Amino acid sequence: MNVFGVDIGGSGIKGAPVDLEPGQLTHERYKVLTPHPATPEAVADGVAEVVGNFDWSGPVGITFPGVVTGGVTRTAANVDKRWVGTDAAKLLGDRLGGLPVTVLNDADAAGVAEMTFGAGRGREGTVILLTFGTGIGSAVFSDGRLVPNTELGHLELHGHEAEKRASTKVKDDHDMSWEQWAHRVQKYLAHVEMLFSPELFIIGGGVSRKADRFVPLIEGIRAEIIPAELRNNAGIVGAAMAAAGK
Repeated sequence: MNVFGVDIGGSGIKGAPVDLEPGQLTHERYKVLTPHPATPEAVADGVAEVVGNFDWSGPVGITFPGVVTGGVTRTAANVDKRWVGTDAAKLLGDRLGGLPVTVLNDADAAGVAEMTFGAGRGREGTVILLTFGTGIGSAVFSDGRLVPNTELGHLELHGHEAEKRASTKVKDDHDMSWEQWAHRVQKYLAHVEMLFSPELFIIGGGVSRKADRFVPLIEGIRAEIIPAELRNNAGIVGAAMAAAGK
């Protein structure tokens, strides 16, 4: 069964059809830059371009970088504040010509995909996926069941919002070495571990493909730390799963 998934991020909007049997993209993903300002209407245009590139006519799952309940976006940390309170499912469905649309938190989508097809497959206990990118997204699982919309990137850490200290955007903006950034990630993981005592951290987002550059530098964390297997496609796969009701 093929379903379309779209992943809205702070820097890019990407999507592709997904074969839900193996959890793999059936075509190379298509990406456009996230508009600035990332207003609902401008982002909807970007989503329409991504979906239209494939001439798609079925259900579409779409991730959003913030809290989503009942298709309504409740927070907007790295996109325009006009998203707060927007009926995203209706807006995006209308922009896609009435296609059935399902909207969910971006890290939750990535987490569900990783727990089904990737690094979290078969893992019990508490598992936390963290996506490092423009911000830090989180997905928390207890014995395989998702606790939605946790948004642990907004925890306060040493007087600052965690994602303002340890996201990959911060690393790039301040030209940090891998060692410097790993030290900040380590402090963040220690804080999350203190709160949740997970058995496993899964590191997602685009930086996961370079996990060998920083994960070995992280010390003092009891939980196992491994990179996401679906890498930066996890959100697309999870979005497609949500649209299919999986």
